[in-house]
Amino acid sequence: MFSKILIANRGEIAVRVIRACREMGIQTVAVYSEIDRESLHANLADEAICIGPNSAKDSYLNIENIISATILTGAEAIHPGFGFLSENPKFAAICESCNIKLIGPSKEAMSLMGDKAKAREVMKDSGIPVTPGYEGIIEDKGKLYEIGESIGYPLMIKAVSGGGGKGIRIVNSKEELLKSFNVAKAEAKASFNDDRVYLEKYIQKPHHIEFQILADSKGNVVHLGERDCSMQRRNQKVLEEAPSSFIDDSLRKKMGEIAVKAAKAVNYEGAGTIEFLVDKDKNFYFMEMNTRIQVEHPITEMITDIDIVKEQIKISYGEALNMRQEDIKIKGHAIECRINAEDPYKNFMPCAGTIENMILPGGFGVRIDTGVYSGYKIPPFYDSMICKVIVHDKNRIDAINKMKRSLFEMVIEGVETNINFHFDILNHEDFEHGNYDTSFLENKLVKNNA
Repeated sequence: MFSKILIANRGEIAVRVIRACREMGIQTVAVYSEIDRESLHANLADEAICIGPNSAKDSYLNIENIISATILTGAEAIHPGFGFLSENPKFAAICESCNIKLIGPSKEAMSLMGDKAKAREVMKDSGIPVTPGYEGIIEDKGKLYEIGESIGYPLMIKAVSGGGGKGIRIVNSKEELLKSFNVAKAEAKASFNDDRVYLEKYIQKPHHIEFQILADSKGNVVHLGERDCSMQRRNQKVLEEAPSSFIDDSLRKKMGEIAVKAAKAVNYEGAGTIEFLVDKDKNFYFMEMNTRIQVEHPITEMITDIDIVKEQIKISYGEALNMRQEDIKIKGHAIECRINAEDPYKNFMPCAGTIENMILPGGFGVRIDTGVYSGYKIPPFYDSMICKVIVHDKNRIDAINKMKRSLFEMVIEGVETNINFHFDILNHEDFEHGNYDTSFLENKLVKNNA
């Protein structure tokens, strides 16, 4: 096994990886920006090294400094977490050239799945259902309108290199098409330095269902069931649960088999997520593959008793999966609430500042993943997540009640948070009955709370 791993990330995911490594007897190296000097992940690791100034582009996205830190500390592998460099094929290639193991898929698989248009083509060629659309490069206005008419409205414009809800526009009519196309291209360029976009049919009020997969270098692939990530605002997830109350056992089996097939189609290795849109008639379509650990991975761990981060590390070292599909059993129900430093009642305005007091919930079936503490100063340079509250119980109703109890106990003073907004979700009659889709927040809560 690796003797030392560098974690090229910050916050709660860096802490999560450090904990897994320590339990496996692996030494850890944390990297941090100047403003993160007193961060939890920098203090928990066996070694910590500063990689640059406050801005992400000068620190957590600084490939040269991260590689230098890895070589300097003698780490054999890098765990990229999520975000930052986790899906960057250039980073993967540089790690390979420096004989450093990047804990993740090959640069080829990362590059292929990172190009959303190419990923759709591969899935179509493999017999996997994708939403109707057009993946080619669109150069002139006439062609754009022609494609729009052939797909039909409403449609979606999506960034080829997209992620995190950036570079996406919903177009309801021909009159909106050109302006939305230009805005999406500009946003894609600003966010990903790649202005390529593609068009696909907009599935109205879908469920966003994703399957967690694990794949080793020996050709073994399993899925760990699904997560329902339909509780979104502007294509960014707010609350997730597993399993989904929307799909039944028959559909779960079928989608799981397709997810495994999709991973095999690109010779995938590591932990990844196959994401689907499921319409009201329970037709499902491949949306994208995330070639990294996901923010919401803990709910899958809770219902399967499988440590996904440890599995990532073992797979990267070359070990074969020690499980078969029939060994994986789904037990109970899990929910995750993302607690952010933001004010949902002021258009979700981020709220950097000092956490003056923090009391976290506990008890049977409650897990908190965080990278902060009382007295910690939340910097304005990165994501506003404070922590993730994850609960597990024998069924969905009990899990909802456990989450309400946990959030009731939670105290965070000094910054605004979205805790009360989560109560709004949990107490809503439609959520209690599992009657929600990706349009729920915008139509039922955000509009009323604005």
